[in-house]
Amino acid sequence: MMMDNISLITVFSLSGLNEITNYAVVIFFSTLLCYCLILTINCALILTIVLDKSLHEPMYILLCCLCINGIYGTTGFYPKFLLDLLSSSHVISYNGCLVQAFVMFSFACSDLSILSVMSYDRYLAICRPLHYHRYMNKLRLSLLVCFSWLIPFSFHAVLITLTSRLTLCSAQIQRLYCVNWVIVLLACPSNNTTPSSIVVYITVVVYVFHGLLIVWSYIYLVRTCRGSIENRKKFMQTCVPHLTCMLTFMSTVVFDIMYMHFGSKNIAQSLKNLISMVFMIISPIMNPLIYGFKLTKVRNKILFYLHAYRKLS
Repeated sequence: MMMDNISLITVFSLSGLNEITNYAVVIFFSTLLCYCLILTINCALILTIVLDKSLHEPMYILLCCLCINGIYGTTGFYPKFLLDLLSSSHVISYNGCLVQAFVMFSFACSDLSILSVMSYDRYLAICRPLHYHRYMNKLRLSLLVCFSWLIPFSFHAVLITLTSRLTLCSAQIQRLYCVNWVIVLLACPSNNTTPSSIVVYITVVVYVFHGLLIVWSYIYLVRTCRGSIENRKKFMQTCVPHLTCMLTFMSTVVFDIMYMHFGSKNIAQSLKNLISMVFMIISPIMNPLIYGFKLTKVRNKILFYLHAYRKLS
């Protein structure tokens, strides 16, 4: 009878929110402001790139994809979190939890995939300029963008399917949002989690190769840029923003993953909440801001459209 009840879990309790009920109003307005900022700056950059034909180049199209992915990932977290702050019961349905876990994972992996394609694009533009348009044509760019989303979506679709077959012994999630690994940890000891572990290891290997591609690209970029003032200028204008975005994203995600797998259970819940929210705040804000202000062409176009809007007003 006990196992029958366990297997019929339909809602999860997000206990990470229990420690912030006294500050719910302040956190709600701060979070709402942050979410509005993310939507505004990402949408502004997307519209600027889409509307201006001079920005229809691989680097800017990839930047547009990065902003779209940022909106996709944050939309999987912020609306639910804002509703929870206004509610006395912090619960999420079983299916809703699986969907949120899917969005969180695919958002993080797609971000890394797009950043790795961007590093390859910069390598071709600076190290192989004569062959750039041959290798980074519209077809290849389209395929790279598609794979940047399809690969993580496919991996986590398999993971979520495997997770949905597990019998769970608890409905308590000690986080602000659902993560696949946390759901797997709630599985009863009788479950076979080996298939999930195998898919996770394959995913890790794939994205380690993504990281190696980025390192390999930058090794060649640094070598090429040392001997040319023009290349050094290109590197500072286009590669430094990319490198900053990549390091910011990687450090926040790796920190969260390391904590999730090896973190101490004695850490205060407020610190746990901060750790789990870091990559949902920094990356979606930093990516468009760094590119929007650092890349001269994008910055000038944004200022031009703002000036035109003011004139119309």
